[in-house]
Amino acid sequence: MAGGRFRELLKKYGKVALGVHFSVSAASITGLYIAIKNNVDVESLFHKVGMSGVSTKEEDQKLQPPSTETLDGFVTEERPSSENQPPTVQKKNRTAELAATSGGALALAVLCNKALFPIRVPITIALTPPIARFLARRRILKNNV
Repeated sequence: MAGGRFRELLKKYGKVALGVHFSVSAASITGLYIAIKNNVDVESLFHKVGMSGVSTKEEDQKLQPPSTETLDGFVTEERPSSENQPPTVQKKNRTAELAATSGGALALAVLCNKALFPIRVPITIALTPPIARFLARRRILKNNV
């Protein structure tokens, strides 16, 4: 699997593989942080890709009143405002809620980054050999790759 290939890559390329992996991780965290700060619903994006998000739908249904998800990733829910008035419909973003309650957008970006590990490893495996060859050609890397 990818885990074994990643270990082989670390043995063969060493510091270059670590540098590439940390660079890919930093780019991933930065992109996720910017997306979360701009109220992109990352959880719905994970569901569209087929990855599990931060919580399951069953947990959401137990904790929250009935709601419907719109195409733009926002959730609308009906709440009664008082006994005499009809219920009001509020639009909320689940990711924005999590970012506010779980310690901020950076913590949520790091958690999403952890979920994307199976995607980052093949990217690292694909990028490391060309970067190592480039560094060897420029004589920045002393090992002959």
